[in-house]
Formats: sequence, C-alpha cells, structure tokens
Amino acid sequence: MSHPPNDRRPGRNDDRPKNAAMSQTPARSTGVSAADREFFIRQAFERDPVSGYELLFRRYYGVLCSHAVRYVYTKEVAEDLVSDIFHSFWENASYKKVTVSFRAYLFEAVRHKCYNYLKWEFSRENNEELPGHDLESPALQPHDIMEFDELCMRIEKTMDSLPPQCKKVFLMHRFEGKSYPEIAGSLNVSLKAVEAHISKALTIFRKIFLISI
Repeated sequence: MSHPPNDRRPGRNDDRPKNAAMSQTPARSTGVSAADREFFIRQAFERDPVSGYELLFRRYYGVLCSHAVRYVYTKEVAEDLVSDIFHSFWENASYKKVTVSFRAYLFEAVRHKCYNYLKWEFSRENNEELPGHDLESPALQPHDIMEFDELCMRIEKTMDSLPPQCKKVFLMHRFEGKSYPEIAGSLNVSLKAVEAHISKALTIFRKIFLISI
C-alpha cells in the first residue's frame, strides 16, 4: 500500500500536535450515533484510504491517549503507544481486515499495548528494549485480561501508598511531563530531593511487580 503524500501518516510522532492527548477538547455532541460514525469512517476508507486514516486518527487519537494514560501514568508514553498503534494500523492496512468496529479494535489494541508496556516497565533489565507490537497478534486471552486488571489495580494501590511528597513528585514527572529542575523549582526543593523521590517510587513499583510478573 502506498503512503500518503510526503509520508504524512496518521500516528507518526512527528505528525501529532504537541501534547495532543491533553490539548484536544471533547467533541460536542452532534446527535450522530457511534454506528453512524463507524459507517462514515468505513465509507471514507472505501473512497480514499488516506482520508479514512485521517478521519479515524482525528476521531480516536485523543480519547485513546486519555484511556492509555490511566494505565501507564505517563502522558508521553501514552501518546507514543497510541501513535505506534496507528502507525501499525496504517502499515498493515488493517482497515481491510477489521471485523469488529474500529472503536472496539483500537481500544483492544491500546489495552494490549499497555499490558505489554507495563510488564516491560516493571520487570525489564536495563538493556532490554520494549518489544514491538503486532496488531495482527491474537487479542488478550481471558487470563491475560484478568492479569491486566489486577496489574492496573496494583498500580493504583501502589500509587496511593506512596508518601504524599513522593507521589506528587512522581506524578508531576511521569503524568505531567515536568523535568526534574521544573519540579524542584515548583516545589522549592533540591534537585537531589526530586531524584530521590523518583528513585524511591520506581523502586517500590519494581519490587512489587517483579513478584507478580
């Protein structure tokens, strides 16, 4: 399948707006049903795959990022994971193969991607790389879904158990994307204190997940 002009593929990191997941505002209700939106997108794909991808990307990129960030607690990571999904969707011409709704397909892909990321994040060796994602791979099996749900619950409990300042620093860095110096300046603490809080939070997470993953 040929690429769109200038290789401007939906989902490429260099194409998305900065902080797109957080900057997009929810679409106003237009009275159009989910089934109608699905029909319009499929029609767009039939007329012109590039237009179909652009429509799909605009419709789902923001909501998928917001969904992913609930699990990975990092805005930039959520955006990267979703962008990877759209990139694979384009490369594999997946619109020709999807038998369920695009919405269901993409949300399942995000769930699968986040699951793999979390397993890698909390059990990796320093020299390991995050494995690639194949949208054509089988969906999560029931035992995987259960493990994923338990993993997400454990993340929430672990996050809530962090000391208040440690939790605040960790979320500012991971969720808000602030740098160590920015956090230090905002909280009026030393850079070493920020580094210590981040290190402590990561150590707590990894100790817990190394046991269960």
